[in-house]
Amino acid sequence: MAEKDLKSKPSAEIFDIERLPDAADANSQEHSLTFWKALRLYPKGVFWSLIMSTVIVMEGYDTKLMGTLFAQPAFQKNYGHHVKADKWQISAPWQAGLNNGAAIGQLFGMLIAGHLAEKYGFRKTMLVGQIAICGCIFIQLFSESLAVLEVGQILFGIPLGFFQATAVIYALELGPLCLRAYLTNYIHLCWAFGQLFAVGVLRGTLKRTDHWAYRIPFALQWLWPSILIPLIFFAPESPWWLVRAGRLEEAKKVVKRLTSPRNVDFDVDKNVALMVVTTEHELAIESGTSYATCFKGTNLRRTIIVMFIYVNQTLNGNPLRGFSTYFFEQAGLPVTSAFDMTVVGFGVAIAGGIFSWVLLPLANRRTIYLTGLVIMTVIMALIGGLGIPQAHTPKSAYSWAIGSLLVISSFLYYATVGPLTNTLCAELPSAMLRSKSIALARGAYIISTIVANVLTPYQLNPTAWNWGAKTGWFWMGGCAIALTFSYFCLPEPKDRTTAELDYIFETKVPARKFAKTPVDFTAAVCRLEK
Repeated sequence: MAEKDLKSKPSAEIFDIERLPDAADANSQEHSLTFWKALRLYPKGVFWSLIMSTVIVMEGYDTKLMGTLFAQPAFQKNYGHHVKADKWQISAPWQAGLNNGAAIGQLFGMLIAGHLAEKYGFRKTMLVGQIAICGCIFIQLFSESLAVLEVGQILFGIPLGFFQATAVIYALELGPLCLRAYLTNYIHLCWAFGQLFAVGVLRGTLKRTDHWAYRIPFALQWLWPSILIPLIFFAPESPWWLVRAGRLEEAKKVVKRLTSPRNVDFDVDKNVALMVVTTEHELAIESGTSYATCFKGTNLRRTIIVMFIYVNQTLNGNPLRGFSTYFFEQAGLPVTSAFDMTVVGFGVAIAGGIFSWVLLPLANRRTIYLTGLVIMTVIMALIGGLGIPQAHTPKSAYSWAIGSLLVISSFLYYATVGPLTNTLCAELPSAMLRSKSIALARGAYIISTIVANVLTPYQLNPTAWNWGAKTGWFWMGGCAIALTFSYFCLPEPKDRTTAELDYIFETKVPARKFAKTPVDFTAAVCRLEK
């Protein structure tokens, strides 16, 4: 079959039966690879996946930076209004607006990136985002008013949306089946590292009283593009994207570049044949590759699942953790202790992210995910309960107990729900619609985040609703909603190739039966032809 045919004939006519035996062999090899064998086979693939995923450090940094600045005295004094004695506050509406500025920009950025990534590739899309973000940092750095800072946040969010829409798919498509969960989990570890870096920088500038107390943290954002732009320039394109574009010879060259030549049992042609057969099969059953296609046929179910998985990040109390420094301060801790607890919290979060790798071979994705939600529901209930005595008779013991519970919830989130969000949402869509499905799912997450970023400042701000730690009860309800949906609708994709998942979704297997459903690769791919 000519390479151009793969891209130009979106129908069952393009199915090439001659490639099927090679694809079946490659599919079997995917299942037979162990973790250590895969690392030896794909050392360069793992390296480039980790490099591309590191862009998410920037998102984690900015997300935590703004929420933490609301608790920094120099920032409060320069941008806030006087409330009492030597205390200043950024009003709840401006807190909501500044947090949502980047989120709004990300929403537009992801929708744009969904088109750009499929048309021009992940590498070029990522480079454009890195170059654009360098200019946006200037606006944040030299803003003299909240209005200008808001504009800077919105513009900064657009390239962040590029990173979100491309990093997780690139990580999934560069590695073999047994490494995909580890590579996509690493993305959330980058998020945690970015947030820890932001809090650490702000803790280091806490004693400064001039405008550099908050300008230094903004300026440090230039560090990442200066490192990543040269690296991404030399990064390979995703071989799956090259296959979808009909550039099969280039895809073979990339697979050779990603793998070790010492592994004589690995066949590049068969590996690419698996990508081709999977893509051909999806082209034959899809009605297109537009955003509208995500809501048609079996894709509707897949889209709803990945959208809800992303929204679950908001529902399980992530906004409260995002405002952790401000929350600790309102819960009664001194400013310095609030910053110290936040640093500890994200150090623990990184430990949780590493621990998630330990859990992956021990249990199914669904089991880990549901267990995390159950425990976080209990923790949020306890935080809310401690808020009652703390509100009536403030004691440091209550404040430290509340802070400790939130730190524990950070560990659990980064060990279970957080990293598996990227893994599940990259695995569950079809290969043809991954970019657009991720963009839609992240879009749903951002909309939920915007709502949460409006509510959370009002819940915590003493000049607004002043719920304090009782806010935990609100997020207990969110955890319960996430748990209910996940129990009934979340399928188990562990150890399933893309083609196998296509078949299971096409045959409408219930979510709780995914793990036990047997799939014959050849029969699954040929099913449409019969």
